[in-house]
Amino acid sequence: MKKIVISIILILTGLFCIVAFGASEQKSPIKSPIKGPEGAIYYKITLPKDFNPNTDKCPMVILMHGIFANQGINPMPALAKQLAKAGIASIRFDFNGHGKSQGRMQDMTIEKELADAQAVWNYVKSLPYVDGVGLLGHSQGGVIASMTAGRLSEANTVPEGVVLIAPGSVVKDACQNGKFFNARFNPADPPEFVRCLVFMKLGREYLLTTQQLDIYGTAAAYKGPVLILHGSRDGTVPLRCSEEFLDTYGNSATLQVIKGENHTISRHRKEVVDRTVTFFKNVFGL
Repeated sequence: MKKIVISIILILTGLFCIVAFGASEQKSPIKSPIKGPEGAIYYKITLPKDFNPNTDKCPMVILMHGIFANQGINPMPALAKQLAKAGIASIRFDFNGHGKSQGRMQDMTIEKELADAQAVWNYVKSLPYVDGVGLLGHSQGGVIASMTAGRLSEANTVPEGVVLIAPGSVVKDACQNGKFFNARFNPADPPEFVRCLVFMKLGREYLLTTQQLDIYGTAAAYKGPVLILHGSRDGTVPLRCSEEFLDTYGNSATLQVIKGENHTISRHRKEVVDRTVTFFKNVFGL
């Protein structure tokens, strides 16, 4: 049983898919200039090869990982690498309570992650060499990317394009039904925290507030181009979540189902990355 649990953790987080970079990369120290509601946000910026931020300009994509993951886990490094080869910079970061960012997992909520994303957006917009910004999110990061794009649109500052990879809007259903991965709880009165996948804690505030999210309604405010990618063999986030996002966005969105792909993007990663890069090249006119 112990081996089975460990295998599940590895599959869900994609730890085996971390890849090395060949592109120019700036690494932030843990004392980052970007601060969210829980403190410092750890991040990495990947620039195109031979790019000079003092004299050159390029677009940038903000990459947002899923729950229980971090910026160094598949598919984020591969996306950053290939975007750089296409002349597009990227910034990938750890949400509060994840990876090297400050905060506790137990205190994480969707609203706090939205605040993290807003802080990263503000930082990217302040960079003098960035001349266009896109958003990308995987799993719960897809929820954050979609809602961030919606809120930014309401504030009249609009991303040029959004990519959602297996967007995990199912988290709302999970919290409403009292079943989150292996954890079971009373959704009306959850405990201080529940344990997911043995080592991960989700706090009461997350379990209660996620039930009240208006995910699709918030996302609908964004009217720009959207690419939705979903694996046909995703056993974690059902395809209906991506279909609901497609209905939400209407003609501005495209849903592409990747045959044989799973939730962790470990079987057909190149196809997912290539489709993403092609989308952003078109969005940025490259």
